[in-house]
Amino acid sequence: MHRPPRTRRRPDERGDVPGWVLITLMTISIGVALWGIAQPQLVGMLQSALDSVR
Repeated sequence: MHRPPRTRRRPDERGDVPGWVLITLMTISIGVALWGIAQPQLVGMLQSALDSVR
């Protein structure tokens, strides 16, 4: 019976966790910045749409 060779991770090989953390923080930062800039326009559009339904 032939088994595929097992791959062992080296102890110093921990993956790219800092990269994922950086991407997550950057995504959140961009979202917060865009919300801060666009909030008045978005609130105005929502209010206008709700007023037109009434």
